[in-house]
Amino acid sequence: MKKLFISADIEGTTGIPLWAETENGHPRYGYFAKQMTAEVSAACEGATAAGCEEVLIKDAHDSACNLIPNELPEYTRLFRGWGSDCLSMMAGLDETFDGVFFTGYHSGAGMDTNPLSHTMNQRNNYLKINGIIAPELMVNSLSAAYFGVPVRLVTGDKGLCDWMHEMNPNIETVAVSEGVGRGSISIHPDRACKLIREAAERAALKPAKDCMFPMPDHFTVEICFKEHFRAKNQAMYPGCKQTSPTTLVYEADDWMEVLRMIDFVL
Repeated sequence: MKKLFISADIEGTTGIPLWAETENGHPRYGYFAKQMTAEVSAACEGATAAGCEEVLIKDAHDSACNLIPNELPEYTRLFRGWGSDCLSMMAGLDETFDGVFFTGYHSGAGMDTNPLSHTMNQRNNYLKINGIIAPELMVNSLSAAYFGVPVRLVTGDKGLCDWMHEMNPNIETVAVSEGVGRGSISIHPDRACKLIREAAERAALKPAKDCMFPMPDHFTVEICFKEHFRAKNQAMYPGCKQTSPTTLVYEADDWMEVLRMIDFVL
């Protein structure tokens, strides 16, 4: 693997159980932004140890300005802010990359394995794709598959790592925490970085074909909103059908069409 794309989130960073700690301005946000950066750096170091020559990092949480630039390896490039396109957390990805890493990722809405479980925002009960509860990881892994880029590494909570193993057991994962109700149990932050570095090196050396995320031929997307008026309003998007007071369904064969719908509707 020569060229790597990293999408970095914060709710699956080691030790973080509170929404407030993900928000710039909270007294502990700085600590977790620093740990988020350390985990991304560890992933970069593992990949370069295996021969990776180019790394593009997408800061993919909230303002998309969380990572501390001067604490990242000098050879990396950092995409801060939002690209204003439907790739969202994957903005900057294309078919020229040899692999994708996801760091600091979290369980999705409808999963009980992270106190911060959500999918894109906190306005929905769940997003399902072909009947599967779809965390942000699924949406973004399908975007990688669309470009023919393998998913090589996922770091975050145990529930999400277990989910990915069910989708493709060849993809490396590092579970840095385990959700327990409104809290979580985490490993030591330094150990997390050590394990991420080791897993990243292994991941970079795996055959690309073994790490491809499964790509369906057809997509049936179901979104259940917490508030009924959102379903009524968002059902106005072309192709969406409201199936209950809080639920709408959309179908397509083209993943980019699905992404456009998610971008506008969710």
